[in-house]
Amino acid sequence: MYRREIRSFILDGDALRKGINRDLDFSPSGRDENIRRMGEIAKLLMQAGVVTIVAAISPYREHRRYVRKLFEGDRFYEIYVKCGIHTCMQRDPKGMYAKAHQGIIPDFTGVGMSYEEPLEPNLIVDTDGRSVDSCREQLLQFLKEMEMFGDA
Repeated sequence: MYRREIRSFILDGDALRKGINRDLDFSPSGRDENIRRMGEIAKLLMQAGVVTIVAAISPYREHRRYVRKLFEGDRFYEIYVKCGIHTCMQRDPKGMYAKAHQGIIPDFTGVGMSYEEPLEPNLIVDTDGRSVDSCREQLLQFLKEMEMFGDA
């Protein structure tokens, strides 16, 4: 979107956990606050006219409903990047799943904590067995259909 001169920003859940949310753990209350903060930051960016993509694991439907309510009308799209737990463990570039299995990270999604799949996401990008390019094209097509950046 940057090349298309669309004001955009990616709020990365891992990056926020290293900074603004470094005081939070993976417990249910830590996850509540983590998602609340990300939603509020995304809302501020949206109000400034910035298309914001929140790249984060939000394991509870309740959290996703809360964030959706922060946005008016059709300004919120829930995109479920679906990936099986075995694929997540295979793709684990930061070793988070290994740490969770060793007990270093308690309450980690898919290991010590469950994940509630979205019931009605606006888009499902099933990444198992697909290339990054294929998934990106699916996302770009969705954004075009939502008139986020037209034919550019």
